[in-house]
Amino acid sequence: MPEVAVLAAGRSAFTGRSRAQAGRTDDQLAGPLLAGLTAAAGISSPERAVDGVILGSCTGPGGNVGRRAALAAGFGLDCPGWSVDAQCGSGMLAVQQAADRIRLDGGLIAAGGVESPSTAPERRIDGVAYRQAPMVPRGFPDPDLVHAAEDLARVRGITRQRQDALAERSHRLALEHADLLAAERLDGSGIADDGPRAVTARLLARFAPLVPEEPMGDGSQTEHALAGRPAAVERRSAPAQSRPGFGSVTPGNTARIADGAAALLLGPAPRGVDGQPARPHTLVRAGILAGGDPALPGAAPTGALRRLLRRAGIGLDRLGALEIVEAFSAQVLATLDDLDLADGERIDPRVNAAGGALALGHPWGASGAAVLVRLHHRLLACPPGTLGAAACAIGGGMAAAVLLQRGD
Repeated sequence: MPEVAVLAAGRSAFTGRSRAQAGRTDDQLAGPLLAGLTAAAGISSPERAVDGVILGSCTGPGGNVGRRAALAAGFGLDCPGWSVDAQCGSGMLAVQQAADRIRLDGGLIAAGGVESPSTAPERRIDGVAYRQAPMVPRGFPDPDLVHAAEDLARVRGITRQRQDALAERSHRLALEHADLLAAERLDGSGIADDGPRAVTARLLARFAPLVPEEPMGDGSQTEHALAGRPAAVERRSAPAQSRPGFGSVTPGNTARIADGAAALLLGPAPRGVDGQPARPHTLVRAGILAGGDPALPGAAPTGALRRLLRRAGIGLDRLGALEIVEAFSAQVLATLDDLDLADGERIDPRVNAAGGALALGHPWGASGAAVLVRLHHRLLACPPGTLGAAACAIGGGMAAAVLLQRGD
């Protein structure tokens, strides 16, 4: 069974919904990126080299974006492609599936995620548009994810000040690591990322909360999206009315919705030839998809990371780098508190050392792949053997995590 390596990893621009990439469909975002991956790996004839494409997405039009992107990338008519949906973990799950397939059959597979909220079709129930699909069956809590982040902050005692401080850290570190962010870009579009930006604690403090501190009494936090009443669907889809001075989750400490794609090219681990070292790469050592409480989906990465480390037989101290999708500051801080990686506003320097989604944006189905792209590039700057992990929370009460290692 071959060791599975990441041979190249990159992403497109991440731009806010209805902004610079508003006219680009999901295959138009992913196709050029996949072509860029093969070029970065030194593959001159991708139409004969790539054995498959797996892409995650959660709001696209359907029609199998994996296959559409494979064709758009010029991989040839014989290259199959398929798609997965695990919400924000879609791209990370696609990478895990690719690694499993390579262990069985070998070959080269491009895997990751793409999301184009700008071009996603409007979805309706009984003629009423809704924003978030149901993630659990009736009888289980199915909160709007903003409400879920607010609930998590309240249950864990995570203050607005800490959430804003994490957002400021994300932007600041991303600005400080502009070269790393530039190295991730393989789409060739020339479109600039929307972020990061120079933000301050004073600026972040000006944002009003997204939800009230106390429930409004209309069931909006637990009403199922398919309750059968149009009014209920409207409540689940629309932001709650904000009460000044209440709540802690704000637009400033929440990742903005973004259009974008991220992907990795995986294959058997390369070997040096004629005494020359192998092309720089990372190895996929383990992967986890874990369940948790659907009422607090932001808490699930803790369990996923712990299971990942147990499977690998290592402790947190062995990690040289850790990446977590920054959908909400509250969600990241809950995991860091659980793992003793945060002390108030001080964050372990191994965590999201070049910023994250709070600075760049959150293209849902691509974000799990985006943190793996970031982890890959961080590990390439480390000594051989260095380990790193990435994790993301998933709506419906799940989380995914992957362990990479710098190859020799």
